[in-house]
Amino acid sequence: MFVKSASVSALWFSTYRLWTGVAIYAVVLAVTRRRLRLATVRACAIGGVLFAADQAFAYSAFKLTTVANANIIIALAPIVIAFAASRLFGERFGRREVLLAGISFAGVGLVALGASSSPAWSLTGDLLALCSMGCWAAYWLYSKRVRQQVSTLEYMSSVMLVGALVMTPVPFLVDRSLVLPSTQDWIWIVTAALFTGALAHTLVAWAHGHVEAWLGSLITQCMPVVAAIAAWIALDEPLTPLMAIGGVIAVAATATLAGGTGVFRRFGSMIRGWRW
Repeated sequence: MFVKSASVSALWFSTYRLWTGVAIYAVVLAVTRRRLRLATVRACAIGGVLFAADQAFAYSAFKLTTVANANIIIALAPIVIAFAASRLFGERFGRREVLLAGISFAGVGLVALGASSSPAWSLTGDLLALCSMGCWAAYWLYSKRVRQQVSTLEYMSSVMLVGALVMTPVPFLVDRSLVLPSTQDWIWIVTAALFTGALAHTLVAWAHGHVEAWLGSLITQCMPVVAAIAAWIALDEPLTPLMAIGGVIAVAATATLAGGTGVFRRFGSMIRGWRW
């Protein structure tokens, strides 16, 4: 939603957002008296490359297609993650979990179907969202593995730094000139870097050490519903009855699945024993 409201291109928005994230994590490292070592950055570098690719594809998709469609396609990542996690990490899930996951995906599909008639829809945007989904799934699985050896703060600081370095040349190559954000653009950039960036991704990286990869990724399926509502309020994108019904189904099924696996109890325990 933030990138759609900005006047700069998606690639420039992503670049400035990543460097803003670097500044945020530098402040946090200084406040917590942590040091980011070169060996840690090198160990997390692939995560930074995947993160930057995901940002570039996702933000470009948001510029071209509806916020709902882009988020919904990206939300299909749990299918890839669940299949890969069962092989990489030996994670298992029963028939009940598969059924509830299927119902959740059906709800997501209804939201997508309801958004497909919107004039803001774009096939190119949807294909870019699909590329973003692949990068996000790879990033999620890589983060799950690396977080077994690297703390949350060091990991995300490294990811943000590598991502910013990788992303910076791209908008120069595409636009062939430096584009400076307006004051309003900076508001969107800083807001995205703080909330959907530093806060959200730090929590996700932290959860990798406590929650199964397939389950954590499935819970994020609620994001398209939130994004569709936010786009309806802030961007005046249509919110059809079919989208509303699909959103309720997706959220209800995901909440039931999370509750049945004890995620809420575990989350409470994790909060009480928080470790960066």
